Amino acid sequence: MSKRDDLIAKYAEDLKTKCKINPDMDLLTKVTIGCGPAIYSADSETVAASDKSELETVKNNFLVKKLGLTDSPALMEAINAVIDTYGRGERNKYRAVVYYMLTKHFGKEAIYNK
Repeated sequence: MSKRDDLIAKYAEDLKTKCKINPDMDLLTKVTIGCGPAIYSADSETVAASDKSELETVKNNFLVKKLGLTDSPALMEAINAVIDTYGRGERNKYRAVVYYMLTKHFGKEAIYNK
């Protein structure tokens, strides 16, 4: 297995055990690929949920730019809902898992089927 395949398996396990979500592996793979090299860096592969600027980056770079959503309070509410689902006390909140849950939350799976 490649490093990326190992990471996708780890993200799927987090979705199953920590988030109680049975992942769509095809979508999870596409979201993970969409994260690019960020998944290979210990610093950028996770989302710092307690850092307001990090959450703004998720909102602006992923929800607005990637998913094409219009900036509104609903975006930050969705991010917080995803963080709550993952578990605020959970130390490592993987970026690909957070992005996967946000993609599902907003019903934007079609973005990854282009």
